[in-house]
Amino acid sequence: MKIYNEHITLQTEKVREFVDITPRVKSAIEKSGFVDGIVLVAVLHSNAAIIVNDSEPGLLEDVQTWLDSLAPVRDDYKHSKKLESNASIHMQTLLLNQQAVVGFTERRLELGPWQFIQFVELDGTRPKRVLVKVMGE
Repeated sequence: MKIYNEHITLQTEKVREFVDITPRVKSAIEKSGFVDGIVLVAVLHSNAAIIVNDSEPGLLEDVQTWLDSLAPVRDDYKHSKKLESNASIHMQTLLLNQQAVVGFTERRLELGPWQFIQFVELDGTRPKRVLVKVMGE
């Protein structure tokens, strides 16, 4: 098995935003030259996530509501108040995923018709890095 690595840097315009990165993952697979294998997509930050799901706007609003209901912003978290009081955001990333592994065959991602690989910004507009590690032959 061979490995190809690529980093994607994303900077959103909103504090919370869903970004379809499926085309960029497909591009990394093409650059790798591999025909069959798996791709690991991992966000390198504790205040963002990677999900594989539908990108329908209503569903994404529901996900935001769900996250806020399970890990709401509160003043009584123990997370350090010296820096940023974003404990709720860290807990929301635990509810989602930091990474996803997706297979590919004949250079095509093995995703369902309504599945997309999405970067989920949960806390800000600073640049974030995502690792795309393509493994295959």
